[in-house]
Amino acid sequence: MTGRSSKPESTEHLVIERLGVVGCGLMGSGIAEIGAKAALDVVVREVDGDALDAGRHRLESSLRHAVSRGKLSEREHAEALDRLRFTTDLGEMADRQLVIEAVTESEPAKLEVFATLDKVVSSPDAILASNTSAIPIMRLAMATHRPRQVVGMHFFSPVPVLKLVELVPSLLTSDVTVARARAFAEDVLNKRVICSKDRAGFVVNALLIPYIVAAIRMVESGFASVEDVDAGMVLGCNHPMGPLSLADFIGLDTTRAAAQSLYDEFKEPLYAVPPLLSRMVDGGLLGRKTGRGFYRYDDD
Repeated sequence: MTGRSSKPESTEHLVIERLGVVGCGLMGSGIAEIGAKAALDVVVREVDGDALDAGRHRLESSLRHAVSRGKLSEREHAEALDRLRFTTDLGEMADRQLVIEAVTESEPAKLEVFATLDKVVSSPDAILASNTSAIPIMRLAMATHRPRQVVGMHFFSPVPVLKLVELVPSLLTSDVTVARARAFAEDVLNKRVICSKDRAGFVVNALLIPYIVAAIRMVESGFASVEDVDAGMVLGCNHPMGPLSLADFIGLDTTRAAAQSLYDEFKEPLYAVPPLLSRMVDGGLLGRKTGRGFYRYDDD
């Protein structure tokens, strides 16, 4: 199907020691951090120097915070930093055994990354994974000539804290790739893995997005205030965070992209993007990362 050998992989290929992370935003920096703390050789790529500097600062601040909380020793902190290398050149992913894409939740952007990785990653057995929260993995796999090695590995923010990874194979992902990705997430990164079929939204966002969208529609219609919606779910249902606070935390742009992916695939009204959400994203009101969404975060 791909023209590649069907011989079993050698033991050498089963051990992942060299990790690449494409994107050093909130998700990418978190994935790179846990990789470095797990004694992996990690290369992180961003699109330009400014984005790279911001990502490096975010990652280093998170590691320093772990030290201040007693989660990491000074020696472990120094060793983790030594295992990290930052670049703006995707070509430096050539020797990676696993590359996790964590760029913005935009299908064209992700397709471009996968097409380029397919050309530059030298090992035919290297796994190319996506941290997408909603885009079907098959679409990303078909941007490459190695769809058997493409899989979804969806982490959750904050990555160093939350234990879950959604593992999402496409119809073309090989059993070996799935087994290696699962073993890496569980045994190396110490995450809990749940598996999903390759459908938009996977498990978590297929449940979460309609809930958030319903909350936004309540506010949009004047049915209830932002504060009352969130208080209802926190104090009435024992949720740790209300749906609108959660949307701000995720990012309203990411929330809209996930809802749009779900609606495009299933055409069900419960996934349709509310106009209020679109207007907020269009106006740059993206939540915590911009200082304003459904709440203001000027003092954060």
